[in-house]
Amino acid sequence: MPNLILILGDQLTPNISALENADRNTDLVVMAEVHDEASYTNHHKKKIVLVFSAMRHFARQLQDEGWQVHYQRYHPDNTHQSLEGVVAEQVQQVNAEKVITTECGEWRLHEQICQWHERLGVPVELRPDTRFIATKQEFADWAEGRKQLRMEFFYREMRRKTGLLMTAEGGPEGGQWNFDADNRKKWTGKPPAPAPFRVEPDAITREVIELVDGHFADHFGTTEDFHFAVTAEAAQAALEHFIEFALPCFGDYQDAISDTEDWLFHSIVSPYINCGLLDPLAVCEAAAPAWYSGRAPINAVEGFIRQILGWREFVRGIYWLNMPGYAQENRLGNTRALPWFYWTGDTKMRCMHKAIDATRRNAYAHHIQRLMVTGNFALLAGIKPEEICDWYLAVYADAYDWVELPNVLGMVMHADGGYLGSKPYAASGKYIQRQSDHCANCHYSVNKATEEDACPFNALYWHFIDRHRDDFAGNPRMGMMYRNWDKQKPERREALLLRAEHLLANLEQL
Repeated sequence: MPNLILILGDQLTPNISALENADRNTDLVVMAEVHDEASYTNHHKKKIVLVFSAMRHFARQLQDEGWQVHYQRYHPDNTHQSLEGVVAEQVQQVNAEKVITTECGEWRLHEQICQWHERLGVPVELRPDTRFIATKQEFADWAEGRKQLRMEFFYREMRRKTGLLMTAEGGPEGGQWNFDADNRKKWTGKPPAPAPFRVEPDAITREVIELVDGHFADHFGTTEDFHFAVTAEAAQAALEHFIEFALPCFGDYQDAISDTEDWLFHSIVSPYINCGLLDPLAVCEAAAPAWYSGRAPINAVEGFIRQILGWREFVRGIYWLNMPGYAQENRLGNTRALPWFYWTGDTKMRCMHKAIDATRRNAYAHHIQRLMVTGNFALLAGIKPEEICDWYLAVYADAYDWVELPNVLGMVMHADGGYLGSKPYAASGKYIQRQSDHCANCHYSVNKATEEDACPFNALYWHFIDRHRDDFAGNPRMGMMYRNWDKQKPERREALLLRAEHLLANLEQL
């Protein structure tokens, strides 16, 4: 009796644990494009194209290697609209002995799969996802007994475990663990940003683009100018392009935002890592030699590796340690609906317009645009965590629940009460001015706070500080903010709060 091996759309890795010890002659690999997974949120059109096309290429690769593959292509009239439906039919068709799959990256689907054995009538074996550097248990063991969980200390453990950027004596290369303080330069046009890596759509991808344009026309974003890699070979080429052309400047301008450049010096490999086309450890191991050979400075290489080895592993650990309750956190008591301009980009705030427009076109924006522009605004405006989390999950090609939820709910919205981050990432327009050239082209003035044409971030920032005094006044990292607020004249504070109240009552008009 054969085993049925289910491979999901973010498990496009030849050595995925579900395939270990499988028999190509008898076992059946099942992959499926299903309505339930494609439509449970308003997924960006380019995200759907990326996943469906990468799945189709991976299925063809498996078939070329001798695997038996049942593949369901998407159609709204498919008999089976869920993964369970597809799997149930194939279990009956081949008289499968059991179902084998690698643990998924979403609590919603994980809970469903854990119940399948009862409805399918066969055992379901859930195997660990060995592509992560830390197991779930390893993270839980590290977290146990700690009053606070901080990425920096977990990151050091991962550096020691992997040996990445470690000296022979066991210390960090460059004499320190973290070079983030060196990664905050404003980009003024020089050095020029390299052209992004592009892959022209092949016949499979063009067919998927036509499918998405036809059946997902009401979803966010566009399929125009689709140039993501959809195979492991092309994703590897994208990584090599980044290391050669962008990594040398990535560190200096990691936090910079440009009014004219979408990509700057960022790698854009997170979509490939998160769907399985690139292995995260191999990506780090490919970047590290750039430091040793003198092709890139330590702040660039360490900063890039920290994003993968540190944050990516850390938020995954946070997710599985605290779900499903974590998704309901709203410690700041936010109640405001997500403004509609998050879906349209129709706002006079230049930084918000540019970040949302880039997201609409590319299914991508870099981490500072996400954290300190669209995220910062949602934090200051008191947006419901579930609404902004759903937006991030929908609009970015690299967004999967395990990585999106802790980053947005914890880091962006501080809705977990400081469990993930030690302070809220709240900032006025001055931060955006410092890191970008948006303000020079904005309808609003970043140098004003209370006037009608004042940058909304300024008054909203002080309103956030004032209304959450009970939450943050005792935070040692926030003390200076409250001292600055208390030093301002009463009439100035009143004017700032009145301006902010007006803005909050009229968010859709900003």
